[in-house]
Amino acid sequence: MQEKIVLAVMPFWAPLIPPMGIGCLKSYLAANGYLVKAVDANVEPRFREIEDRYFEHLKEMIPVKNQGNIYNIGTQVMSRHMMARFHYSDENAYLQLVKQLVAKTFFTDPANDRIAVLNELMDTFYSLLDDYVRALLEKEKPTLLGLSTYNVTLPASLYAFKLAKEIDPGIKTLMGGGIFAGDLDIHSPNFTNFLERTPYIDKIMVGEGEQLFLKYLDGELPGAQRVYTLADLGNNVMDLSQAPVPDFSDLDTRYYTMLASYTSRSCPYTCSFCSEKVLWGKYRKKKVDQIVKELMYLSEKYKTQLFLLSDSLLNPVVNELSRAIIDSGLSLYWDGYLRVDDDACDPDITFQWRRGGFYRARLGLESGSPRILEAMGKKITPRQMKNAVTALALAGIKTTTYWVIGHPGETEADFQQTLDLVEEMKDELYETDCNPFYYYLTGQVQSDAWAGDNRAQLLYPPGADQMLMLQTWILDMPPTREETYRRLNRFVEHCTKLGIPNPYSLREIHSADERWKKLHTHAAPSLVEFLGVKNNNGLPIDENKRVKKVVFGQTIPGDDGNWGF
Repeated sequence: MQEKIVLAVMPFWAPLIPPMGIGCLKSYLAANGYLVKAVDANVEPRFREIEDRYFEHLKEMIPVKNQGNIYNIGTQVMSRHMMARFHYSDENAYLQLVKQLVAKTFFTDPANDRIAVLNELMDTFYSLLDDYVRALLEKEKPTLLGLSTYNVTLPASLYAFKLAKEIDPGIKTLMGGGIFAGDLDIHSPNFTNFLERTPYIDKIMVGEGEQLFLKYLDGELPGAQRVYTLADLGNNVMDLSQAPVPDFSDLDTRYYTMLASYTSRSCPYTCSFCSEKVLWGKYRKKKVDQIVKELMYLSEKYKTQLFLLSDSLLNPVVNELSRAIIDSGLSLYWDGYLRVDDDACDPDITFQWRRGGFYRARLGLESGSPRILEAMGKKITPRQMKNAVTALALAGIKTTTYWVIGHPGETEADFQQTLDLVEEMKDELYETDCNPFYYYLTGQVQSDAWAGDNRAQLLYPPGADQMLMLQTWILDMPPTREETYRRLNRFVEHCTKLGIPNPYSLREIHSADERWKKLHTHAAPSLVEFLGVKNNNGLPIDENKRVKKVVFGQTIPGDDGNWGF
């Protein structure tokens, strides 16, 4: 009997783009003769409403000065709360653990009745999830359920797997996704514990999934083996020239603000806190003509001009891609992650990028301290960061910047340098987004070095992992966790005072876009403009063709950074 495969993403994952992982798997498996249905539960209004209500109540119990970047750090509280709700057996222990989840993130002591409201929301969520999974299985009747899983979707994914096995013990359950780049790194004690406690998951695939999944379906992998990795393929990664275009045809793309695509996999660099290269292995990229053809195909099929390219970094392809799109005469706009380098500091080049459709550059700046940047392995300087942000902003490319607060060894003086740099660049920053430094016992480039001399300690008390399933480690070294979160709150307060947004809702994004237009002559079109074209079948936006380079009185000064990665 032919397999009927359902590939899905469970809540809560922000539906900014269609899920890339299952889109790639669907196209690859379908091209090899398998029947696949892709599903994204995150577009369901009932789940979005629960998430919104959760954060409303969370904000009510936390002093404003402690909230920081609540939609980032609060997501971890919510996902761990979901996991505790799934596994608890003692009502009082459950309530006390949820109090600790809030207290150890927001450093406030929430009242029991406030926590009880959050617990009621969790009860409602799991009731809705139960109905959703039952209806999905009844409608599709899959023989195999595959879930693409991340930290924030893990609890709901486990519930869905367990329920699927209860409904149909014969169904095959298979788990993959980005979860294995962090808390569930396969060398972590968490992974061993996870395997023991999830008998309802038949197979686990770590890393790049297309070839592994196909070989499993074709019976070419050891049947008794439960965990498959690239080692089972001789560490032979996929040739991207042979990868089919992601297939989002099962998904209603009207729910997403952008469409998804990619030009490469893995990362050519090695930052200390990152696990991307550890998980994905060798860096590969597509040829530029293949990229442009795929974007043209996706644009025509799904009637959109705006893409998020999900690569770790666009630097190796950005020049070729922008030139190719200019030469094609098309107006395709793309958003993606960029590293500060020589090209990003050159206005001649950034204006070419803008004419080629570069819409937003997501820059991991991380710190304003040269000392911390060196410790991170960033191999850039604050001056280069400022030059790059200036050159991008002059061309109108939105500059979304990411900052890591509390990297091991960060001092108050280091942190002040970050605040000072942000202030220097305030009118050239479209957005500032920050996260505290997160430590993983394994999987990061410097995990072992940081853990030396018994500096890795458990965040939650012994026994908490019975409800949370996964243990969380922190480092016993400065800055302390409390100081890190205090600095994070100060960072957010500083950016707010400077008028630099970190938009979350569509209304906030529109406000940020209007600010950007007032600041920069060549500002990229607003998200609302693209959504208007997409939803109303309007004329395509083509202003990128008319962007003209500014005449500069002098060259932006540079300095001698280490660009040889």
